[in-house]
Amino acid sequence: MNANNVKSLIIGHAVGDALGVPVEFTSRDKLKSHPVTSMMGYGTYSVPAGAWSDDTSMTLCLLESLGRLGRVDYNDIMQNFLKWMRNSEFTPTDQIFDIGITTREALFNYEDGITPLSCGGEDEHSNGNGSLMRIAPIALYLYAKSGNSLTEEDLNVTHNISKLTHAHPRSQMGCGIYVFVAAEILAGKNLNEAIKAGVEKAHNFYNSQAEFAVELDIYRRIWNIDKFASLKDYHIKSTGYVVYSLEAALWCLLTTDNYAECVLKAVNLGDDTDTIGAIAGGLAGLYYGIGDIPVDWRKSLIRYEVLEKMCETFAEMPSQQY
Repeated sequence: MNANNVKSLIIGHAVGDALGVPVEFTSRDKLKSHPVTSMMGYGTYSVPAGAWSDDTSMTLCLLESLGRLGRVDYNDIMQNFLKWMRNSEFTPTDQIFDIGITTREALFNYEDGITPLSCGGEDEHSNGNGSLMRIAPIALYLYAKSGNSLTEEDLNVTHNISKLTHAHPRSQMGCGIYVFVAAEILAGKNLNEAIKAGVEKAHNFYNSQAEFAVELDIYRRIWNIDKFASLKDYHIKSTGYVVYSLEAALWCLLTTDNYAECVLKAVNLGDDTDTIGAIAGGLAGLYYGIGDIPVDWRKSLIRYEVLEKMCETFAEMPSQQY
């Protein structure tokens, strides 16, 4: 597996996350007057510049498990999530300062002996972006296995990774759309074409699955990418709802031309700034490459060398184990 692709996605994700952490929950109007332009610290949370949030911590939990085992093990992933929640592992500052309600409940369920794929919230109110924000490593894993010809089995794995915390079909679908788009970027397509192709493949797949077909209309705005890309910022919501978070990230990708512009646009939408920055930042990093992520932003990430090493370990995963 190409180590640069892994680093581009994971470091891009972490940088977007860290840029958004100091202004999480800040309104769009306030950010229009005082926009984020560089890495900052000690805003919403008492953490220094370069500190990432649960978005990247949980992404690293998945990345580490896949890289160490070379396969998907849902119990092992959940054990990593517990190491994060209980012991502050996979964090930049040895402290947890953010965890979603649905995620916390799922991990409590796991501690109570419930099997991993039965832990996640299944009701309609359990559709925050908590599984979408950490899905990135599975896109790399499945691309190494199947390229951009993702199979039903590949999508089942993606859905199961979501179900560990967020089991509603809407959240599973959001993760699936992300993986389809990432696979098309990895295949080397132009960014707009990659998004369009990924979204089209996602629509075709989910339209053929009764469980998901009923959710198609929820994501209706992105099924026409050209029309969606022409929307103005006031049409884009940037809350923690999985649909809005995915829309916001894709819109930022479609309406910018480089990594920095994309993540700053994502963060300055306001509200769930770290997560939308992370989702957009990961895909932007994957497309534009690690070299397009400003060096000072990269190097300001706390424990940057640890992130790099984890990416390299994942990239060395034996291909026969995919």
